[in-house]
Amino acid sequence: MQHGVLMHKVEDDVGVAVVDLAPGMEMQAVTVEGQPAGSVKVVEEVPLGHKVAMRDIPKGKEVIKYGRTIGRAVQAILAGSHVHIHNLKSMRWV
Repeated sequence: MQHGVLMHKVEDDVGVAVVDLAPGMEMQAVTVEGQPAGSVKVVEEVPLGHKVAMRDIPKGKEVIKYGRTIGRAVQAILAGSHVHIHNLKSMRWV
């Protein structure tokens, strides 16, 4: 299994794609320190540099990245899905 997702904390809900991800790929995640952080089966295209859900995220849940809340899911997000403005509302300026 190839490393393709970078996470800041093992507990984060999302990681960052370090390669373009395609449906069906099984990708290993590592932290910035190189610690294994699990794996995810990609269910939709995720471009390089974009967020991928590492676990199912229910609608309304606060989404964690960098060990802190970055936004709220505006719809249910399946593990392996692309996480972006279509399913995540930033809480930064709210």
